[in-house]
Amino acid sequence: MSGRYAFLGTAEAREALASRVAQVRERPALIAVLFPAAARSVARGPGPSGDPDGVAGPTLEDMVRVELLAALAGALAPPELAQEVRDLYHHGDAGERRAVLRGLDVLDTGREELAGAARELLADAMRTNDTRLIAAAASSAATALLDADSWRQGVLKCLFTGVPLGSAAGVPERADAELARMCADHAEERALAGREVPADVHLVLRHFPDQAARLDTRRTEA
Repeated sequence: MSGRYAFLGTAEAREALASRVAQVRERPALIAVLFPAAARSVARGPGPSGDPDGVAGPTLEDMVRVELLAALAGALAPPELAQEVRDLYHHGDAGERRAVLRGLDVLDTGREELAGAARELLADAMRTNDTRLIAAAASSAATALLDADSWRQGVLKCLFTGVPLGSAAGVPERADAELARMCADHAEERALAGREVPADVHLVLRHFPDQAARLDTRRTEA
């Protein structure tokens, strides 16, 4: 147990989490109470990334809640699990929603019920302007479930809101010429408005020299 929850700094916190995981496995309905209370009852604060806002990486409370989701996933059939995950997200505060998004990776999204829930929650997060939710959604392996257009729009949303692309799943592997064009358009619009061009556009554009050349040409002309 101590090795499993080594991300928690004290034996007391590890024991608290182990107790709550066991409770969820025995009585899955308790997730509705234990999930919101996780930060208060187990641990809160910056995770390995050191970011207390959970943009650069999960916080301790995110990691605790992901463990609770993993326990829930082992206790419920896919249809019931999909509905419970939706409920935790839609009835939760921003911190709870962020943890649900980060917990999508522990779900068996090969099951259509869970894949559908994952797509729905990722889309909802990307419609917000909350960088914590956008970062959690963008970094999830569940973004592989998104069609090409939805995934590209997620990448653009990161650029618009300042969420680092370095942690976005699928960059650069899934990047294509259309995404490169969109990134170059975004960069040109910012340059024309006299605004700083985010360096992260080059995580995509460096793989598409023709689009990167558009920015080089503009700098030369300037």
